[in-house]
Amino acid sequence: MNRSCLCSVLITTALICGAYFIGNAYLAKDFKQKLLRWEIADKMHNITDKLQNETSTSTCQNLNKPVGTEALPQGIIVKTSNLETQHLWNYDDTKKRRPNHSMSLLAMAVGIKQKELVNKVIQKFPPRDFAVMLFHYDGVVDDWKQYPWNEHAIHVSVMNQTKWWFAKRFLHPDIVAEYEYIFLWDEDLGVGHFNPQRYLSIVKEEGLQISQPALDTSKSEVHHPITARRKKSKVHRRMYKYKGSGRCDDHSTNPPCIGWVEMMAPVFSRAAWKCSWYMIQNDLIHAWGLDTQLGYCAQGDRKKNVGVVDAEYIIHYGLPTLGVVETTSSSLRNETDPKPTESLESREVDNRPEVRMKSFVEMKRFKERWKKAVRDDRCWVDPY
Repeated sequence: MNRSCLCSVLITTALICGAYFIGNAYLAKDFKQKLLRWEIADKMHNITDKLQNETSTSTCQNLNKPVGTEALPQGIIVKTSNLETQHLWNYDDTKKRRPNHSMSLLAMAVGIKQKELVNKVIQKFPPRDFAVMLFHYDGVVDDWKQYPWNEHAIHVSVMNQTKWWFAKRFLHPDIVAEYEYIFLWDEDLGVGHFNPQRYLSIVKEEGLQISQPALDTSKSEVHHPITARRKKSKVHRRMYKYKGSGRCDDHSTNPPCIGWVEMMAPVFSRAAWKCSWYMIQNDLIHAWGLDTQLGYCAQGDRKKNVGVVDAEYIIHYGLPTLGVVETTSSSLRNETDPKPTESLESREVDNRPEVRMKSFVEMKRFKERWKKAVRDDRCWVDPY
């Protein structure tokens, strides 16, 4: 009886041990399989993370953020601006420009003595289609308040500076990026036969990136024959000169025979201005010599994309404005009063000869800089 019980116990114990070892082996195999799956999954996860990181890095490198904005999220960066004024307290957006309505910019260097001419010019440019920016070289700003358009214009006042000095500092391409065309005009212009909307219609039709209205030869000061108006013509791109030095014919390919406008009333497309602004030298304020190189900014062939519009023409009066300044001096009067009294007298000082001399000097310096830039830039290829 005891032996039978002992056998039963041994058999039971053997069965339990066998079941334990068999089950343990099964669990170990299952665990190894699960562990292998986990390792594979972990490796796949790491590979996926690595690919995502590489993709993210590549994407981030292609964001092309402006220098200095690396610490900012992309969506908060505003790369451009405009000259549109904003109301201090009104949230009404009804006066905002309509979507897809293009605006252009009229920028002029002005003095109060030419206010009537300037007024006539600005009246030709409707505020619905044009923003106006005035550069006051004589420091007088308040005396323009009599004109209805004054409160909508942008005024910048710095004494005795040129149009190109102002343009280099206040018409950066990122500031005027929203404007389709830039009119950078002098103040001594007559616009009795000029309509800016019709002018731009012709410019777009002809594909002109850099242009100017032709000059009425009967009333204008004409320095270069290519700017003279041709009757019964809509646009011309070249001039002809068969006698004397600097001859121009159908085979001429260089300015001023072709691909050239003068600096008193140029009109730039957005793309052409972006290029031209970078060519304006910071210290050469008269910009003489710049006109011969503007064709490089014509966004293609200057023989086709630069021209003079005859159908919409202007008068260039050629008034001597820059360099004529008023100075004040003190004097003593004792005609009736025994006590001498001090008064101020103003008089004009004409520095025009010095201005003209500096213009020639700057033109020489610009040409020297261009030659040096061409010589130093081994990657640049002259398209002309």
